Amino acid sequence: MAVAMADLRAALGDRVRLNEPLARYTSARLGGPAEYLAIASSAPALAALVRTARSLGFEPTLLGGGSNVLVSDAGVRGLVILNRARAVVVRDQADPPSIWAESGANLGALARQCAAGGLAGLEWAATVPGTVGGAVFGNAGAHGGDLAGNLVLAEILQREGQVERWALADLEYGYRTSRLKRLKAGGQPLIVLAAELKLGRGEPAALQARVDEFVNHRKRTQPPGASLGSMFKNPPGDFAGRLIEAAGLKGARAGQAQISSQHANFFVNQGQARAADVFALIHRAHAAVLDRFGVDLELEIELVGDWTGMC
Repeated sequence: MAVAMADLRAALGDRVRLNEPLARYTSARLGGPAEYLAIASSAPALAALVRTARSLGFEPTLLGGGSNVLVSDAGVRGLVILNRARAVVVRDQADPPSIWAESGANLGALARQCAAGGLAGLEWAATVPGTVGGAVFGNAGAHGGDLAGNLVLAEILQREGQVERWALADLEYGYRTSRLKRLKAGGQPLIVLAAELKLGRGEPAALQARVDEFVNHRKRTQPPGASLGSMFKNPPGDFAGRLIEAAGLKGARAGQAQISSQHANFFVNQGQARAADVFALIHRAHAAVLDRFGVDLELEIELVGDWTGMC
């Protein structure tokens, strides 16, 4: 690995940063340093960085908007690629209209842009944190909609370095899961470079009213501040937040991390929390719900970095 990383530094030169703190790049402001960090400003640059890393024999870690990930206090060994590939092409003259976006584009901002331009169908995503790539990977959803309802195709970088265009059926979507997610869990991660999303047409004022409704709902029901987003997936027929609250853990703390007193499926950094504090609350909530209700909650967030001795 030392030889490979030396080769990487030689290949990337001053484009790579050493021991870069990752807390500044995550929505919960948590996590230790990346041993090496490089920024991809376009989909071709992202593909080139991944190919370079893989040619040297190791798999890079991809970080997008920094939501739905808990980075270890120990940080991440090897190369972290910060995905800032954000190009967007609006195809509003097509029938039906669609939008093509690189994987680092912010999904919520994209949804609000569409609504303002009279393009309908993505309003559900206006309050969803994170990127297009993360949404494609995990089938993000809210307010009765999800990415599977909009996806036309995704451009996927394969292990061998070629780019394939995957249609909706190729993603094998389920609730907050996909073929991509299952491949990664099996040790075969693929990289989302871009996606095309189908849209409809509507009156901008009506679409904006719908977006405002979702924004106001989020403000009423979800805590402000630094959090990872929803911690656990909702089990069939129930809600993770309700179960955690019913187990008596709403407002519980570990260090400066807290299970939100507003919504128990959100864990909030109250200032100087450590990732280990959040991890302790995850285990406490999981164990309490399993013991009291027999429900084995499944994480919606992803653990990133070195969790040796913790998991």
